[in-house]
Amino acid sequence: MPLTSSRKLILSTLWIFVTLNYLYCDVIGLMDGSLLKQYLSGKVNGIVVSENFLLAGALLMEIPIAMILLSRILPHKANRIANIIAGSIKTIAMIATLFVGPTSYYIFFASIEIATTLFIIWYAVNWTRPNNS
Repeated sequence: MPLTSSRKLILSTLWIFVTLNYLYCDVIGLMDGSLLKQYLSGKVNGIVVSENFLLAGALLMEIPIAMILLSRILPHKANRIANIIAGSIKTIAMIATLFVGPTSYYIFFASIEIATTLFIIWYAVNWTRPNNS
């Protein structure tokens, strides 16, 4: 398999891995009784969970979902740039969420997610040229 294809598959797999971590962290959060009560009240840790807030969350979650596909199909230059930008956005977003009263399980998942998106950025930055040999 050409190295470019291999790198695309690795990036796509990393996005699958980080997306599953995002999702499972959210599932566990729904099992947290104190958080579930807040979700049902429409206000979590002082943040109003409005339709616009949920839309912003959906847009933010669409980034890693889209990157699963885009990492496989974009040409080298666009792929590299997309992974750097997407990885940066998700890293910054996850770091920001750590200031909103995180739980121990959230910190655990966030650490894995941040490490993964930082690795994605590093891996894309170091993908300097396609090598089909």
